[in-house]
Amino acid sequence: MTIRQMCEAFDVTPRTLRFYEAKELLFPIREGQKRLFTKRDRARLKLILRGKRFGFSLEEIRQLLELYYVGDQQQTQLQATYGIAQERLNDMESQRDELNEAITDFKTQLDWLGKVIASNADLPAAAE
Repeated sequence: MTIRQMCEAFDVTPRTLRFYEAKELLFPIREGQKRLFTKRDRARLKLILRGKRFGFSLEEIRQLLELYYVGDQQQTQLQATYGIAQERLNDMESQRDELNEAITDFKTQLDWLGKVIASNADLPAAAE
């Protein structure tokens, strides 16, 4: 696939593809100025984008992709991915819990503020 086809297929920019290439995550075939992406590159990009969506760092993604070539039918890669994914899930759940707590506190404060405003509206206006 050309860079344009990759951009259209994965909804990314050419700059994104060049960045991933510079970070040694993608390895397109170079024909002069032209980049041609292989089936392997497409599979890797799909995994990169999924990893980014789940909050994996590019370095974690790079390391996990490299484990594909260990030669143990991806067992090492799968185990490493599982470990990092479990940590990320725990982080996300912790962030969600903190956000839920902040939302509850915020609602309590808004309710209180609403009551203060309502009680002040019942007071006569100050004499001028």
